[in-house]
Amino acid sequence: MPSQFAPFPRRAARDTLAGMLTLREVVDRYASLAKSFGEPVALSAFELSAEETSRLFTVLDEDYHISRFLHFSHRTGQSYSIDREAATHIAIDAGISSLF
Repeated sequence: MPSQFAPFPRRAARDTLAGMLTLREVVDRYASLAKSFGEPVALSAFELSAEETSRLFTVLDEDYHISRFLHFSHRTGQSYSIDREAATHIAIDAGISSLF
């Protein structure tokens, strides 16, 4: 498992985003925005650029151990391409904390 302080996940240098949020930072932001785990939160609420949002959540969605806790949906609001699918919101299962 990656360290909570290292950029997550580790990718080839050409695929790494400088300043990418760690998984823990993503979950902490989600928890501060949602009333409870499992509640959909607008991806725009993470206050990242459109490119950063698409790339970060695509990277997380491509990792089996992480993606099983992530649930993307398409509702009203800013739409992003997450792993080539349109999404506006994310819900995260509380079980994701088992990865820390």
